[in-house]
Amino acid sequence: MALDPVVLALSSSGEATAHRVAEALRAPVHGRAGRVARADAFFDNALDHARDLFAAGVPVVGVCASGILIRAVAPLLADKRAEPPVVSVSDDGAVVVPLLGGHRGANRLAATVGAALDATAAVTTAGDVAMGVALDAPPAGYRLANPGDAKAAMAALLGGAGITVRGDNIFGIDDTGGDVVLVVGDAPADGGPHRLVYHPQRYVLGLGCARGCGTDELWQLVTETLAGAGVAPGAVACVATIDLKADEPAMAEVARRLDVPLRLFTAAELEEQAGRLANPSEVVFAEVGCHGVAEGAALAACGTLAAEKCKTANATCALGRAPAPLTGLPGRPRGRLSVVGIGPGQAGWRTPEVSRLIAEAEELVGYGLYIDLLGPLAAGKRRSDFPLGGEEARCRYALEAAGEGRNVALVCSGDAGIYAMGALVFELLDRGAESHGVSDAARRAEVICSPGVSALQGAAARAGAPLGHDFCTISLSDLLTPRDDILRRLQAAAQGDFVIAFYNPVSRTRRTLLAEARDILLRHRPGDTPVMLAKSLGRAEEEVAYRRLADLQVDEVDMLTVVLVGSSNSRLAWTGAGPRMFTPRGYARKIDGDLAARGGT
Repeated sequence: MALDPVVLALSSSGEATAHRVAEALRAPVHGRAGRVARADAFFDNALDHARDLFAAGVPVVGVCASGILIRAVAPLLADKRAEPPVVSVSDDGAVVVPLLGGHRGANRLAATVGAALDATAAVTTAGDVAMGVALDAPPAGYRLANPGDAKAAMAALLGGAGITVRGDNIFGIDDTGGDVVLVVGDAPADGGPHRLVYHPQRYVLGLGCARGCGTDELWQLVTETLAGAGVAPGAVACVATIDLKADEPAMAEVARRLDVPLRLFTAAELEEQAGRLANPSEVVFAEVGCHGVAEGAALAACGTLAAEKCKTANATCALGRAPAPLTGLPGRPRGRLSVVGIGPGQAGWRTPEVSRLIAEAEELVGYGLYIDLLGPLAAGKRRSDFPLGGEEARCRYALEAAGEGRNVALVCSGDAGIYAMGALVFELLDRGAESHGVSDAARRAEVICSPGVSALQGAAARAGAPLGHDFCTISLSDLLTPRDDILRRLQAAAQGDFVIAFYNPVSRTRRTLLAEARDILLRHRPGDTPVMLAKSLGRAEEEVAYRRLADLQVDEVDMLTVVLVGSSNSRLAWTGAGPRMFTPRGYARKIDGDLAARGGT
């Protein structure tokens, strides 16, 4: 999914230039707090923020020294074909330098910025310098079928080979009748190191299928339909169907294999095409409310049938053709709910995948404080804040919004699957609408769960290695869990000699269970067992303290504290940085045993 760029303003001297760039790109300005007066969002650390945007796949245009952006993203560089554009602009707007992402449009982005500023775009990519184009980055609406050959083709051109264009001259370059051939057309064609094949994406696959249709059956029908029409898979712009099939695994897999979006239409929208269908069906109308799904979806998406409906026992397929490549798609996407854990809130502890899902989301849903912790990454997005205690309403709203076709991120602290909203999302899906669950449309949305750094992990990292051996977590909140169940689990964990992480240890009205937990544990492990109190982990106000189990006092703990209680084997190691808590795995016994087996040597 292509994301819109963000313009970074790092100082007052470049602020005016940043706003000129943002106006040309219709992009937001993110400004350095305390140094920039006007921006759509503010950040504290330029390196962290640029790195966070880059990790999320967001194109970055920084009005700053190139070295700042290079240092920011250098640790993340891996695949030049997947990295988003990074462009630097001098404070005075005189020079624009595309640093990264030439394969993802950085040179075009730099050219646009340069034209807006009347500046020099310092493009250094060899192909762009020699020819003014990047052959592996065709215009919107076209796909290169053999991108792996682009490097060899460009090398040949730079070595003096001429170029031949067969089909539309989509790059507007001189046809010299040379050895490097650019083939542009709908039909399948063989490519090679000196032969690049481009397909205009003007076709739409309209699909229908019975519930539970096998992927192999649908995929074979698709490939036979394309082959029969003489159309290459790369010429397909999207897969289209009725919204009732949004969650059909075979549909999603076909779209994935073709690497195109899945677009959805209501029965009413498809029925508007009834008079143009080649094969209307009363049976289909009685089943889903329109006279044709495959042909109707193809027509609704692009206007003309290139191939009438073909069918198997469980699937139907039709092919639509638009007069020009499709750069904007009708219909709506399948909704997506990303259930994400942002860790304690510190950007450095947020995973790149979570940052990307948040960047892609149209709407953020969650407890307001958690969304605030995203800082500039949340800027400009629709947000729906819910209070503490509104967990079910929060999850229900997020699912229903996804059911309407929106891309929604449900933002949780820590890990969304650990004492957070992940379980409630699936509980609502499991209930169904008839049992106070969610609508059928919400149940058809895609749900993605992405891990975050949990409070347990954060506390353990700050402590040292307290989870070096068996451990468990117990929530001391009896709001949702019966008190007797909590006490039973405490007894079992104490008897099992687990390291224990206590979540929700206290609240304003709940003060007794932590003291009871301490007393239960003291019956099974020594009073000098180390305990770590980790408060506001990963934030500026972070506090870490150690106590003996016998000395643990409830008044030292609040709702933002994670309590880590060691096992009978846990202890503190005194290092140059102070005490560190760890639990031996048993290597000392293993080493002693190995030495004994070797005769003590």
